[in-house]
Amino acid sequence: MAVQATVQAPYRVALVAFPGIRAFDVSVITEVWGTDRTDRGAPAFDLRRVAADGTTAVPMRGGLALHPDRPLDWLDHADLVVVPGLDDHLTPAPAPVLDALRRTHARGTTVAALCGGAFTLAQAGLLDGRRAITHWRLIDLLRLHHPRVTVVPDALFIEDDNLWTAAGTAAGIDLCLHLVRLAHGAEAAATIARSMVTAPSRTGTQAQFIEHPTPRTDRDADALAAVREHALRHLHEPLTVADLAARAGMSPRSFARHFTAATGTTPLRWLLDQRIAAAQKLLERTDLPMPEIARRAGFGSEVTMRQHFASRLATSPRAYRAAFTTVSATGGNSPIAR
Repeated sequence: MAVQATVQAPYRVALVAFPGIRAFDVSVITEVWGTDRTDRGAPAFDLRRVAADGTTAVPMRGGLALHPDRPLDWLDHADLVVVPGLDDHLTPAPAPVLDALRRTHARGTTVAALCGGAFTLAQAGLLDGRRAITHWRLIDLLRLHHPRVTVVPDALFIEDDNLWTAAGTAAGIDLCLHLVRLAHGAEAAATIARSMVTAPSRTGTQAQFIEHPTPRTDRDADALAAVREHALRHLHEPLTVADLAARAGMSPRSFARHFTAATGTTPLRWLLDQRIAAAQKLLERTDLPMPEIARRAGFGSEVTMRQHFASRLATSPRAYRAAFTTVSATGGNSPIAR
């Protein structure tokens, strides 16, 4: 049974601009939400660059400037508000920007900050009594100047009361893709990630700073990569850490240590994340019954899949399918192994 296509208004995203914002973060936000990929099945976005003065160029480092196209009151219309990081983390953002962010959050709009943008949310008082993250080199500075913020030291991105913060640089890409995934589904995020030639999903619970000791040999690094590739091709099988360790030619204990050092997460957590991602794609792309999706994604049973969806995504597989199904197809073209 084909799903009836519906025309939806573009998803409205506001990039909050003021002097001192980082050009890299502006570029990430623009690449994710400011590039038209509707011909590849991505959602339609309406990205606006919002500033206190909706016409005056906003200076950035390196002689660059951003030209806003909307005043701050456009935040009233936004579905999502994103604050870039800063070059000078202790310089206060303009008072009108802080006031607008407070009003936006009070209305229930999702607000996200990349890297040092957490300082802007903290200056607005939005992070008082809440959990937040920033670049690992700025954690102590955020704690010192905003002691009412509960700074989480080891995450890529986190959420508290509809306020999202991200660690440094590449973690901003991870958060932006995660926000797309939450609003539009895993397939939409994967489409954008493919266009950006970046990984479609790194979970927020991964460590943002990984000490990389010199590998004993290139063979160990290659073995770990080969194991991950094997696991992705065989998610439908009952894989265990012992199985993966044996394939890598390591003991389970040594394998777990090397795997965590290389990826920032444990083998079990990584494997579960991949199973959830596989189930999401099947729920979006096919009309396969739930037990078959659970089997192909490696959960074994619908009950187990439902439990993991509830704990990781705060929803059920059926609710996820209802929210994010865009096409209905037979299982024959599924990329997930049978």
